[in-house]
Amino acid sequence: MLLCFLKCLCTFQNVVCCYMLLYFDTLEPPYKHTYIHTYNSNQHFRKPLFSPPDGSTAPRMTFLSLRRRSAAASPQHQHQQRRLPPRLLSLSLSLLLSPLLSSPLRPLRNIGPLVLLASLPAQRQTQLAMDNSGKEKEAMQLMAEADKKVKASGSFLGGMFGGNHKVEDACEMYARAANMFKMAKNWSAAGNAFCQAARLHMQLQNKLDSATSFVDAGNAYKKADPQEAINCLNQAIDIYTDMGRFTIAAKHHITIAEVYESELVDIEKAIAHYEQAADYYKGEESNSSANKCLLKVGHYSAQLEQYPKAIEIYEQVAMSTMDNPLLKYNAKEYFFKASLCHFIVDELNAKLAIEKYEEMFPAFSDSRELKLLKKLLEAHEEQNSEAFTEAVKDFDSVSRLDQWLTTMLLRIKKTIQGDAGDLK
Repeated sequence: MLLCFLKCLCTFQNVVCCYMLLYFDTLEPPYKHTYIHTYNSNQHFRKPLFSPPDGSTAPRMTFLSLRRRSAAASPQHQHQQRRLPPRLLSLSLSLLLSPLLSSPLRPLRNIGPLVLLASLPAQRQTQLAMDNSGKEKEAMQLMAEADKKVKASGSFLGGMFGGNHKVEDACEMYARAANMFKMAKNWSAAGNAFCQAARLHMQLQNKLDSATSFVDAGNAYKKADPQEAINCLNQAIDIYTDMGRFTIAAKHHITIAEVYESELVDIEKAIAHYEQAADYYKGEESNSSANKCLLKVGHYSAQLEQYPKAIEIYEQVAMSTMDNPLLKYNAKEYFFKASLCHFIVDELNAKLAIEKYEEMFPAFSDSRELKLLKKLLEAHEEQNSEAFTEAVKDFDSVSRLDQWLTTMLLRIKKTIQGDAGDLK
């Protein structure tokens, strides 16, 4: 208690007086807080006097400074402002000391002119839910109005008198409704609204706007329906390729591949979309982006035991990076992975491949990866699983093995007779 009291005195040693007033005019219930007008001996300043520590269960209350009342206030009122009743002074000190004593603040009712109302987290959640519900209702109303405009534009009289303008208004309404659904976290409804807008843009021959709306729909559907997200992105890709924007189409192929990777877990379809993205990037001379997609293809091809395909890709990427001063040091990694794929297929193929890679890229001869490969080949010839494991441990102590390398090395080790099938 004494320590807390000393802390309080040190904190407020320069405080001359403290005025606690309510400022009900500018706040809406129930979020009314107490304000403290604090003066320093030299200057008038504002300072928050209490904020609960992180993780505290106490209601979060903020004490802010209150500006002086306007000069138009009556002299009697100004006189009342200058005087601070002892009861309020003791109350203010108890409130300021409560966080130091680790006691949560509680709402105080009917204490003269002072009323403290704490905004609890549950109240915030309830208010947020009400806001989301209101946004969703407003979005549904916009959808209904947009549907009416679309139907009116399809009628005979509507087509004669400003049919296209009604369709454009409907597009805007669908987009606004979609954004409101997003604010309410109704992702399926948001995706559907964006799709409606995309189809109307296509009807108006606004291809770019239609593709953009399909992409927005795909991004919304990713959080609720991955398959529908892929369908929307595919429609956007068709529009972009028809417009000749292959770089943007490649980017969305990568997005689809990532959805297949993480959400639908269909690796073969992910490989197909990575390959398509790589082809588009190559056509646009974006070789670096194409190589990133090809490395993904090689990575998953090796996992699916499609070793010839993985070897071809790793060799292709390695040869394309050898001549690049910034990327040539990555070539040894790709040659190393290609060698491991050769090793799994056949030991002799691995030896021939390593010799070829040393001739193609002399820097590979002095690499730690090549030294590991030679130790593994020697251990495999001797059918010595302990030597194999020891070589892997030595390499891992300096360069940590990722999951892909660990999987490939385990597959190689299993070909040793009498091996238990682990690297421990």
